[in-house]
Amino acid sequence: MNQHCILVGAPVDSGQSNPGCLMGPASYRVAGLAGTLSELGCSVEDRGDVAPRVSEAGTCTNAAVHHLGETISWTQALADAAEQAMAAGFPIFLGGDHSLSLGTVAGVAAHARKHARPLFVLWLDAHSDFHTPMTTRSGNLHGTPVAYLAGLADFEDFPLFPDPVPADRICLFGIRSVDPDERTALRRHGITPVDMRELDERGFVAPLSAFLDQVRAADGLLHVSLDVDFLDPSIAPAVGTTVPGGATFREAHLVMEMLHESGLVSSLDLVELNPFLDERGRTARLMVDLTASLMGRTVFDRVNRSL
Repeated sequence: MNQHCILVGAPVDSGQSNPGCLMGPASYRVAGLAGTLSELGCSVEDRGDVAPRVSEAGTCTNAAVHHLGETISWTQALADAAEQAMAAGFPIFLGGDHSLSLGTVAGVAAHARKHARPLFVLWLDAHSDFHTPMTTRSGNLHGTPVAYLAGLADFEDFPLFPDPVPADRICLFGIRSVDPDERTALRRHGITPVDMRELDERGFVAPLSAFLDQVRAADGLLHVSLDVDFLDPSIAPAVGTTVPGGATFREAHLVMEMLHESGLVSSLDLVELNPFLDERGRTARLMVDLTASLMGRTVFDRVNRSL
């Protein structure tokens, strides 16, 4: 995959309560992401870290919500950066907590609308992130991006999402932690997550292939948002929201290899890496390796089975 990869740092730490994600972009750089991509034949442009304008503190009638104004500022700045990067190549957004996707997916959606292409979103995560600012009990806005991109209400203080993504174009994959309010909202909105129970029963290939077939049939753009907690904490400890029972090393690489073989992915989030919780860079290196699989690293060239 000879892509022009554009690295965009998003040192966002306002969407959750465990400080450290702001060090994520630097950790990916130290772990050799740019060099790894270059070795795969990609050209690499590092645009540095986004720096949002300072805004007035936002307020929310849900008293639990914190850092609202800061998160809104990040959303606007990252939406602008994402739309610009989409026009120039394959953006990889280096997080930063998952609230960064409020902005990155908005920018990708603006690009998709401009080019009359349907946008699909693959959410690789332990959590559904389907809260709104009014339903979150923790007040952590990293749990709201999917509700925002799906067009739910209660985001009036945020920039208007360019083109809400329909339920059938959203795949929540690897889910294993959903709050009761989120469960109700997901059912009402018509989204059924591909949870770990389904993946245990059916395996990873069938449900992911079915979603990729939808993207291909619609000639869509595919945004992938990869949260560290999609992975089992035994192999990826550097995240503040660990949930046992996540994807194994081989399962995660299988997902990335399938995404590469599909040729459909147009943008990527790498989120929730907290280097303060890592073990000598172990999780950062794994995330870099997974990105390499997405961009075409293989152990052995495979023969096209359709031939």
